[in-house]
Amino acid sequence: MTTAKDLFIIAMDPRPEQSVGQGDLSLALAGAELVDLIDAGAITVDDDVIVPGEPSTYEDRLLVEASALLTRQPPHERIEDWLWRRGRDLSAAYQAALEEDGELTRKRSGRLSFGSERVEPADTPARRAAAERWEQGEPVLAALASVVGAGGGRSDDAAGRPENGTGRPEGKAGRPDDEAGADEPGLDEPGFDDDAVTAVVTAVHDAVMELEAVRQRRTIENTAFANLWRGP
Repeated sequence: MTTAKDLFIIAMDPRPEQSVGQGDLSLALAGAELVDLIDAGAITVDDDVIVPGEPSTYEDRLLVEASALLTRQPPHERIEDWLWRRGRDLSAAYQAALEEDGELTRKRSGRLSFGSERVEPADTPARRAAAERWEQGEPVLAALASVVGAGGGRSDDAAGRPENGTGRPEGKAGRPDDEAGADEPGLDEPGFDDDAVTAVVTAVHDAVMELEAVRQRRTIENTAFANLWRGP
């Protein structure tokens, strides 16, 4: 399977202490698609700009869709802009595709037939291959998972906040340096032999931090508004 699908399966870990926000995951999936396109020789990266090569054929339909969405005429698209554009509701698209392929199964929690329903990876060769890739510490998969807190990656509470898909936060032009943390989870992972891959993983990290900064601002604003109405 693709890096994006492997990442989605790793993010579906059913452990209760792990919950990956859909917005964070959507951004990482868009980055994972770029990594696979780089590996296929379909794109190169010039600084932070995606430069498509000749169109290629792929077995994975979501990768075909991603390739078709590339900006092939100058001015080419920056990685950051691709993540926000392609990442909109991308986690939902991957869930639907994996369910259709039989890679995900729906189960009800508890013993009662009317308990809450959850989606889990099915016991398939694809799941076992993703798990093996994860256990071997494949650098790109490990870095992207770490950025979104999958597989025991990020431990802060931001990873558990739900996000209904993702779109670029309104009015944002880039990562706010004063609000992004100095630590960059996933970027210290060894084994990045390709500067283009490093640029993609770095951009995913920055986008996730930008999204979290927006969440924090909204929380502060909502709290201040509630306190205003509550009064002294």
